Amino acid sequence: MANITGNKAVEDAAVAYVLDCERRAGRHPRDVRHEGAAGDVGSPPRLIEVKAFSWSTRGFDLWLEPRHFHAARHHPDFYLYVVKHVGQGDPEQFTLKVISGERLQRLLARVKERHYFELPWPVADYDTTPARSREAMAIHAATWPMTRDVVADIHQ
Repeated sequence: MANITGNKAVEDAAVAYVLDCERRAGRHPRDVRHEGAAGDVGSPPRLIEVKAFSWSTRGFDLWLEPRHFHAARHHPDFYLYVVKHVGQGDPEQFTLKVISGERLQRLLARVKERHYFELPWPVADYDTTPARSREAMAIHAATWPMTRDVVADIHQ
């Protein structure tokens, strides 16, 4: 099984996995990501927002777009499906955590609103942005205005 890389590929694999899980549960799911829904999968009566991760999310906060937050507050059948370990590529090794109902409402009561600015980084610009290899970063670490610990964190 090949590794899955890139945000879109990881998300697509996780959504496909959720669709399969929902079919196995006897529901009739469909991908609604491009329909303006407040979730990724419609599986009546469920509205499911899929959070896809290449790694474990233990101890991580989950980011919700405003529309997901409002749907989670007001839609009685809103679910968060967290699909972990997608990056390794084998769906048999994916882990699914389902957050809904009372647990979801309890977690929503502790939500922290954040505001940020999204910096567009088009593919053409990304492709022409210089990159440094791990070796080059190590060589230049002594001259960078950051500590070796920070450079070590970048490598992880």
